[in-house]
Amino acid sequence: MIHAVAHAIGVFFDHLTAVEWKWLAFGVLTHFCKLLAVSRAWRNIVQAAYPEQLVRWRYMFGAYVAGTGVNAIIPARGGDVVRLFLAKQRIDGATYTTLVSTSVLQTLFDMAVATCFVLWAVTQHVLPGFDVLKSPSLPSLDYGWAFRHPKVGLILFGLLLIFGTLLVAWVAERVEQFKAKVARGFAAFRDRPYYLRSVVPWQLLDWSLRLVAVFFFLRAFQIPATVHNALLVQVSQSLATILPVSPGGIGTEQAFLVYMFRNVASKSTALSFSVGMRVTLIAVNAIVGFSAILLMTGTLRIRRVAEADRAGGEPAR
Repeated sequence: MIHAVAHAIGVFFDHLTAVEWKWLAFGVLTHFCKLLAVSRAWRNIVQAAYPEQLVRWRYMFGAYVAGTGVNAIIPARGGDVVRLFLAKQRIDGATYTTLVSTSVLQTLFDMAVATCFVLWAVTQHVLPGFDVLKSPSLPSLDYGWAFRHPKVGLILFGLLLIFGTLLVAWVAERVEQFKAKVARGFAAFRDRPYYLRSVVPWQLLDWSLRLVAVFFFLRAFQIPATVHNALLVQVSQSLATILPVSPGGIGTEQAFLVYMFRNVASKSTALSFSVGMRVTLIAVNAIVGFSAILLMTGTLRIRRVAEADRAGGEPAR
């Protein structure tokens, strides 16, 4: 997979002179606006969970983009821990259980929208079949090995499912007031007028801006910028987040997009676009995210901040 991604990055640099930088800049700006929208949705969910506190948007934005920045370069969603830690620092009396629940509520909406996009792709017959998934023709697919070795893949999936179930049961049984803390995280959803007024519009804006950003990136790499093609890109991005083994899911996204764009653009052009857009977004997310960490903590050594927080002191810088 690493070799395939490195090859794709090489193809991107070979096509660099063909990039229209104006549209690339519009795509980056739209992506930043998307971060504003999704952080606002999360802030409103957290505010409903802690109505006695004033949850400031700028802190939730900083925490959100910090997590996004870490996720951009570290696989397996490591940035989510950073996001929750920074948010907890800014809200008196907040608990990780409740903050995780607010993230779950936000993710459920995203999963519903992403599922609709994937179902649309299925009806359009643009996704690779099992014969393609289990073949070496998609070498950079993060979880392609599971299709090539189905028995091992099913065993591992079953073990993960059992482990997750046992972990939830263990936590629910031992953590005091666990259910109450989880329910608090879903307070925004229980207040349906508030949820429909203060959360859903921001999440819809988030998804709209995602498609607009993709539209600009398509223009930047001189690929037909149509709603159909933008949706194909979004589907590939959604599928890449299922198992983010590579940073930003770059390998999986590249594999799916090259296959789905086989009738839209040449393989080299599709590779250049896929990797170029992902590398650009990784760079933007990392710059914004680590800038937020620096501004919020005064250091980029987040582990020292966490250790100092547990000890009740100031972090060593």
